[in-house]
Parts: sequence; structure tokens; C-alpha cells
Amino acid sequence: MLKERVLSAIVLIAIVFAALFLFSPFYFALALGAVVVLGVWEWTQFARFKAGVWRFTVSAIAGAFLFLWIYSNADYLDAGRVFEAYAAPLLLCAVIWWVAAFALVVTYPKSASVWGKSVLLQLIFAFFTLVPFLIGVLRLRLDHYVTDSTHGVMLLLYVFILVWAADSGAYFAGRKFGKHKLAPKVSPGKTWQGVIGGLATACVFAFIFLQLSGGSLFATDSVASFVLLSVATVAISVLGDLTESMFKRESGIKDSSNLIPGHGGILDRIDSLTAAVPFFAYFYFFVL
Repeated sequence: MLKERVLSAIVLIAIVFAALFLFSPFYFALALGAVVVLGVWEWTQFARFKAGVWRFTVSAIAGAFLFLWIYSNADYLDAGRVFEAYAAPLLLCAVIWWVAAFALVVTYPKSASVWGKSVLLQLIFAFFTLVPFLIGVLRLRLDHYVTDSTHGVMLLLYVFILVWAADSGAYFAGRKFGKHKLAPKVSPGKTWQGVIGGLATACVFAFIFLQLSGGSLFATDSVASFVLLSVATVAISVLGDLTESMFKRESGIKDSSNLIPGHGGILDRIDSLTAAVPFFAYFYFFVL
């Protein structure tokens, strides 16, 4: 099992770095769109689609929509422009959705009486989780693309590594000091001590990264505001993890799928990032 997980992780990392550094913006967007469609396919379980034909139909419609949307914007993407008329409002909608998701998680299982058997609500949840994630990743990746094609790569990797580092900090802090459960009805393994450890790790990581980069990578001159955004992003990433755990628990499944050997499904790998990336992108580009 461990060997399988390690090999899968190596392959995934190689694919991610190849897409980041070798793909043109248009093909990077297509690859990201494929990831989102696979996420939709996994999400159909949460919406109680049991028959394979219905799962395929919903995923195919989502795939067609994303392909046409990306294809129609191919020239804009290659110029570093990301759905300019839709980016800000959809990223803001994502922020609002994660505030609503917090309420759903806090009140679970009572909240499930409202959304648990509603196909429409589940599809709305999927849209505001996955589409802003796609926009946020592209917006970060293509920042200043024309003048410096690697600038956005470093910015996007910052968010990814921030979340992964905080997740590691939370894991070790939780194992060492974890006593008080964070959300026992949703994810019994998470503790408040683990969350605090993750937030502390994020704070340290953001400060060090900002100092090493000389601040040239980021759009703000305020170290405090950037560190605050980084810590808030990690807090939201925890919510992303908890929300997917809630949906899986309500659906009676352990993993979103078995697409990634040893790791579960696409949603199991990106659940934290689906919350963190849109949140960070909105405040970084439109607030700071």
C-alpha cells in the first residue's frame, strides 16, 4: 500500500510539473478542465446518481460546457487573460459558497435534511466548488504571463505548497497534541490542536517565503496582510477538506473514487485546494 501511494505521488507530481512548465496556457486550461470533469464524475455520487449512464451523461455535459468555454477563450488564455468578465464575480461567489459550506458543516447532520437528497443543490455545490477552482488556478498561473511566463507558476506553487505544508504541520501537531475534536460528526480524526499547528506552520512559511523572495513575487507591499491572507487561506483549506468529508459521509462512501491508486479519487486530492485557491485568488487580485 505504501509503495503504491509513493509511486502514485511521484507520477502525480511529474504530471503537475510537466503541465505547469511545458503546457501552453490553452493546453494547461484543457488539462485542468479534464481534472474538473473527473471531479464532476466523482461528485455525481454525492448527488445520488447510481446508474453509470446518468453519471456519464452529467459528466459529459459538464465536459462539453468546459471545453467550449475554454476553446472560445483560447486566444485570450494564450495572452494571459482569464475569463475577464467572469473571474471576479465567480471567485466572489466561491468565497460566499465556502461561508455557506461552513454553516453546513457546523450544523451537520441536521443540515443534511435540506441538501442530502437534493440533486439540484448538489449540482449547485459542485459548480461553485469546481468552476471557481479552475478559474482561480488559471488566474494565478497566468498572472503577468506575457512579461514573465514563470511568474504565475511560482505564485500558484506558493499556494499549493502553503496548503501542503500546513497540512503536514496539522498532521504532526494533531498526532502529538491532539485532544479536542474539530468536527467529530464529519471527520473524527481532525483536532483543534492540529488546525492550530497547521495555521502556525502557514504563518511561518508565508513569512519566510516572503523574505526569501524579496517581495517581488507578490502584489502587496504589506507583509502583515500577505501573511494574514496566507493563514486565512489555510483555514479555508481545512473547510474544503471537511466539506468533502461531510458529503462522503452522507453518501456512505470512503473515497470519492479509486482513480488514483493508494490515494482515492481526484476530489480526495484537491478538496483542500478547491477552497484555498479561489479564496486566495479573489483576495490577492481583487482586495489586497
